[in-house]
Amino acid sequence: MREIGDYLHEKYDEATQVKINKRGRLQVKDPRYKVPSALDLVYLDESPDWCRTNRQLQWPGTHNRVCNKTSLGLDGCAILCCGRGYNTKKIVVKER
Repeated sequence: MREIGDYLHEKYDEATQVKINKRGRLQVKDPRYKVPSALDLVYLDESPDWCRTNRQLQWPGTHNRVCNKTSLGLDGCAILCCGRGYNTKKIVVKER
């Protein structure tokens, strides 16, 4: 499983943006990049910036979200806060 995930991650990182030309064929959007092979991953549109509010997609962004300071995953402050930095709060809950 790990090998498959690593392979897909590499393909994702190396994906080439393409556009459809006047003849209806795929063409590399930026000519500085090589023409992708049949085994390469391509995409037409940029991904939305999930860090920012997007009313069209009804996405609130990540501002003021709670993050996990110790996590290296998607819920971690380093990723979820999109480089804006974050504030920490200490909350004490007293039980009766």
